[in-house]
Amino acid sequence: MKYIVEHMEEGFSEWVILEYSQIIRDVGSENLILTSLPKTITEKDIPKQLKDMGLQWTTKEIIDLEFQGAKINREKIALLDPAATVDLIPEDKSTIDYFLLAGVLGEHPRKDRTGILREKYKFQGKRLGNLQMTTDTAIRTAHKIINGTKFEDIQFLDYPEIKYNKYESTEMPFRYIVNDKNEPILPEGMLELIRKDADQSIDDLLIDE
Repeated sequence: MKYIVEHMEEGFSEWVILEYSQIIRDVGSENLILTSLPKTITEKDIPKQLKDMGLQWTTKEIIDLEFQGAKINREKIALLDPAATVDLIPEDKSTIDYFLLAGVLGEHPRKDRTGILREKYKFQGKRLGNLQMTTDTAIRTAHKIINGTKFEDIQFLDYPEIKYNKYESTEMPFRYIVNDKNEPILPEGMLELIRKDADQSIDDLLIDE
């Protein structure tokens, strides 16, 4: 399964670098590609951490991509869309080869920026529940489902409180998959980023400075 993220941010914030890095750890660099980067971008503009992990990227749109010398079959692409009316199920593995996501940092309350891709490409839409997830959580969830786990059998934690010192914490306005300790699975380094920027709100952290 390939995961295609149409990068819709101006650049690469620390937050998005951590998310993309975690996605590569989860599914492998060969299964992730960022599309629609600005035409002016060059290799030197890609963060070193992502380059070192083998990030694939292109300035092309998804409809112009080729894999193994052949154009992508648009019938095999599904847009992971919170506004979709059909839920992703394990049986979809036989009909989907590529998942497309909008590469935007979360907004709270959620704005329908995935709707830009919905109108632009008109791919089939698949839903992962009714709450907003981070990009890495959405891919982790889709990966579990497409490999046989039903959505209702995945353990989630909604809007977890993240403590970054003895006295202070912040509520994350997203749904997360939990680990075996019932803790939200965050990208490596995310907790340290939250601690470092403890004086900022989560909304501030989500803005690409």
